[in-house]
Amino acid sequence: MPPYLPKRIIISPQLSSSSPLVESILRHAPCAQVEYRKIDQDCLHLLTADDLVVTRHQGSFYKPCPGTQHYLCCQYKILHIGANCPLSCTYCILQAYLDHPALIVHANVEEMLSELDELFFRFPSSFFRIGTGELTDSLVLDHLTGLSTILVPYFAAQKNACLELKTKTTNVGHLKDLDHRGKTIVAWSLNSASVVCREELGAPSVEERLLAARACQEWGYRLAFHFDPIIYYPGWEKEYQETIEQLFSTIKSSRIAWISLGCFRYLPRLKPIIQEKFHHSRIIYEEFIQGLDGKMRYLEILRQQIYANMVRWIRQRAPECFLYLCMESPKVWRNSLGFAPASNQELQSWLDQRGRNF
Repeated sequence: MPPYLPKRIIISPQLSSSSPLVESILRHAPCAQVEYRKIDQDCLHLLTADDLVVTRHQGSFYKPCPGTQHYLCCQYKILHIGANCPLSCTYCILQAYLDHPALIVHANVEEMLSELDELFFRFPSSFFRIGTGELTDSLVLDHLTGLSTILVPYFAAQKNACLELKTKTTNVGHLKDLDHRGKTIVAWSLNSASVVCREELGAPSVEERLLAARACQEWGYRLAFHFDPIIYYPGWEKEYQETIEQLFSTIKSSRIAWISLGCFRYLPRLKPIIQEKFHHSRIIYEEFIQGLDGKMRYLEILRQQIYANMVRWIRQRAPECFLYLCMESPKVWRNSLGFAPASNQELQSWLDQRGRNF
């Protein structure tokens, strides 16, 4: 897939034209129309997915993962680098969270790093497992922003933190020559070939993602993979098993920090959005129940069967890989993996240990 290029770039007057991200974006999108104007909610509602908004983030960049008390959560921490994504995945939760299609980049990176400096200094005995892929894809705009060339060296210098860059793209060119010192984990969302074709409309194929992952492996990076959302459909077993075979035929399992599994779940308000935007998609027409977190979920027995199969196929190829479930109950953990963490804090400590000492 060709990298995203905006037709129009709208820059907040609050930003200096000498901002490294502003300079980089303008240099790498020379054909885009450029406007400098105030950005507010009224403005955002008039924009499209062809518009890239470059603005100053107000408030904290560092936030906890919006988990729920009802399911086990790994206590991930999020670095808020921007919002929205051009990949057009039918199931994307951002469609229910954000009320506009424009892509947003936060360019006040110096303030972001200052906030992290203060955090790491105040809690020197804590370990911080931080990712940038909550409200956007971590690398989908990296060819424009070059943000990885700032964040990766920054985390390389930290004693008590690691960075996870989550992506569906092959946009890894800036990572090649960075001195990461093992502190950055590059992670890919994976799915079956049919799901990629039908539901991940603007994303590269599984093969392309894995080739990008192998390049990062050759550059010394640790890797992670997220089978989330796993989508149930007739014949899912064969195709997901094929993706797992592709994964371990391409990547050394010894370089994998963790693999997560999570079945498709969605907020009820996402259903009419998918129905209106993606007439071809059938993912919302299976049997669902409302979970304790308010999201629609497959029946528990089906989720357990899906996870148990995925775990078996992965362990057949890589028994040493660390696996975890995303936002599931201890019961589902035990019936799928054979064990469960006693608490969110225990799951967090397991993953922090992988991030620190892998």
